[in-house]
Amino acid sequence: MLPKRGLAALAITTVALVLLLSFKTPDATLQGRTGTVAVVEPGTPSTAAPRATATPTAGTGDATAASTIDGPVVSTRWGPVQVEIVVAAGRLEDVVALQLPTGRHSGEISSWSEPILREAALQAQSADIDIVSGATYTSDAYARSLQAALDQAGLG
Repeated sequence: MLPKRGLAALAITTVALVLLLSFKTPDATLQGRTGTVAVVEPGTPSTAAPRATATPTAGTGDATAASTIDGPVVSTRWGPVQVEIVVAAGRLEDVVALQLPTGRHSGEISSWSEPILREAALQAQSADIDIVSGATYTSDAYARSLQAALDQAGLG
């Protein structure tokens, strides 16, 4: 039989362990290249529809029109993914992640995989990009949102 002190120590240790394992850090927004990424809880439907806008950009002496097109929100088991593309002169000029999975581990994965995915898309000029090891769900959803935006831009 356990002495009273041993029983009390066991009870305190058990409570502390339960509290420690149930502790969750607050979700923080990810800092993207052009601002913050929206924090959307997994399973929350998005009411945002894809949008396309034309924005003039300064060239060398003449102005060319650039289109900004949002891809759809693609839900993953770790959170939503959405990209926005900038197209000018029939070329993919930029890809910006509007939404990426957040949270402790998911946020870390998003922060290091997003620049790799962006660079791959710009080099390929398409959504035919390799999946980033360790970020399979994010990579797949990124490519799907990107492909839909490219299709809407007429580059698919």
